[in-house]
Amino acid sequence: MAGRSKSGDRSEGVTVSFGAKFAKSDQFKSVFREGMALVEAAATYLDGDGRKEARKLKPPHSLAYATESMRLTTRLMQLASWLLIRRAVCEGELTPEQALEEQRKIKLPVLGSELPSRDLGNLPVRLRELVEQSIKLQERVIRLDQMLSSQTIPPSAADNPLKSQMSLLKAAFSSERE
Repeated sequence: MAGRSKSGDRSEGVTVSFGAKFAKSDQFKSVFREGMALVEAAATYLDGDGRKEARKLKPPHSLAYATESMRLTTRLMQLASWLLIRRAVCEGELTPEQALEEQRKIKLPVLGSELPSRDLGNLPVRLRELVEQSIKLQERVIRLDQMLSSQTIPPSAADNPLKSQMSLLKAAFSSERE
């Protein structure tokens, strides 16, 4: 049994890298596929039907459309970058140190801080759906990033270091049940 000595006692200093395990997991592959599919869906929409729908909007709503479509594109490019960096580490194309340097270039917002504009309800349904899906995906990625980042921070002298890790895991996977 991993983590135990022959006498059955726990081995000292054995750590499991959540980041390495997660990047190879089916859950990461699912998040990766979802993210890339969302990027593709948004690009297809914005280049096709979205353009047609935007032309029909009157000035206050056309400005809201332009703003939300730019924010959507930016958000999805940041998410795609984060996902591609994580996959590159898993496939050995980047070291964890190189990935950390690359991820510093990605500006993920604070969890829950990115909300669509008030005019979102006046925009085409498909754009609203894409915005909402991208915000949900972004929240999942931010949680995962926080969990992966917390590995590089030395544990505090809290009474139970496992407690904080468990709460991070619960937070990250709670959105899957919603």
